[in-house]
Amino acid sequence: MNKTGSPMLLLQKVSQKYQAENGEVTALENISFQVDEGEFISLVGPSGCGKSTLLSIIAGLLPPTHGEVFIEGEPVRGVSPKIGYMLQRDQLLEWRTIYRNVLFGLELRHQLTEENIQYTNRLLETYGLWEFKDKYPSQLSGGMRQRAALIRTLAVRPQLLLLDEAFSALDYQTRLAVTDDVYRILKQERKTAVMVTHDIPESISMSDRIVVLAARPGRIKEIHPITFRLDERTPFLCREQPEFSQYFNTIWKELDVHV
Repeated sequence: MNKTGSPMLLLQKVSQKYQAENGEVTALENISFQVDEGEFISLVGPSGCGKSTLLSIIAGLLPPTHGEVFIEGEPVRGVSPKIGYMLQRDQLLEWRTIYRNVLFGLELRHQLTEENIQYTNRLLETYGLWEFKDKYPSQLSGGMRQRAALIRTLAVRPQLLLLDEAFSALDYQTRLAVTDDVYRILKQERKTAVMVTHDIPESISMSDRIVVLAARPGRIKEIHPITFRLDERTPFLCREQPEFSQYFNTIWKELDVHV
């Protein structure tokens, strides 16, 4: 719960249907769960189960056919300024410097105040990008580009961050480093996050809870709390713990993946 007394995110009986050539298709069915302030939640499920559709509904990009979505107790009606969205690609503008890229969201919202600029500068300094602020995206590694994209998203001070396969474009080694980076930044900035991923190890290493969706129509099959006996948790250290393989085996079986 946050200062409003409401969960950061609440979904109540959300369903989504759409019209196809062969009739009505149910993409999501009766989805209900909540996310408390500071939690990191992952959505996993078979391809086509509606994970990204659900993220679009949470973001206010797509109204649900049935049900309600609430952010801090307020119903979502269209795109909410309380939400930041990170996609698979970093979407950095190649002709702008890193500094001008991270300020871009503030420009679009007409929020280039001295206070917001100072906050963005602090993010750049704290998370190791200040010395690269005058570089262009093509001069940065994939991991640094994704860090810059995260800072651009955080600069507008969203209460809830949505990540849609945000690391899948990176090679494996970079991905491991970036997930550690992103996890650390989100925890230090006390942000709430919901992530869609196909990568079960990634979801286990980063999440406080994992929501497993069944095949279409997407519905909640199980919600797993994820805990590790670590004094200071990082995604990389989580992968080395004995509980990790137990979580993986459980979720893999629930997904009923056939190879």
